[in-house]
Amino acid sequence: AYELFHHRPAQTDKKETSDSMKEILITNDDGYESPGLLALIEALEGLGRVTVVAPTTEKSACGHSLTLTRPLSFISVGDDFYKLDDGTPSDCVYLAFHWMFDERKPDLVISGINKGSNMGEDITYSGTAAGAMEAVLHGVPAIAVSQVMDFTQPVGDFSLAKKAVRHLVEKIFEGEFPLHEREFLNVNIPHDADELNFA
Repeated sequence: AYELFHHRPAQTDKKETSDSMKEILITNDDGYESPGLLALIEALEGLGRVTVVAPTTEKSACGHSLTLTRPLSFISVGDDFYKLDDGTPSDCVYLAFHWMFDERKPDLVISGINKGSNMGEDITYSGTAAGAMEAVLHGVPAIAVSQVMDFTQPVGDFSLAKKAVRHLVEKIFEGEFPLHEREFLNVNIPHDADELNFA
């Protein structure tokens, strides 16, 4: 069973949000300080109320694992931004749903932006994909986003990924790109493209 060592946020925090404002939960498997996660936060600015729950440390290749044998702690690192001490992406989504979104589930979960691709059999290992998978198992639409990397560059460029995510989320919220029940969208952004063409 899970045990949490953190006070639940005051319910007034949620009530201050307009009922019409979209709720977005984001997580990743590269850790809460990952440049890809910070780029994702920037990409979503103005599209809704964004809550971040991410692992404290890198959890790449952790798959769809949940932590069952030790307590996990939510640690606030900013407004609506939490790291889950030693938790996996699946832990982050599962516990956020039950701890922060007990009255209203988010409208969308986005896992990423991962540093490196998640294609083919990689998905079976991917914590990024697992974060999105956990969301759809709870009936919440989800996207996993990964940036294909040229690993000669230590940080990488997430600018195209940011544009793609923002465009995709806008289409989803406008009802122009429906996500089917219990299916998540896995998006990989090429590293050798100068621009992306959107339909």
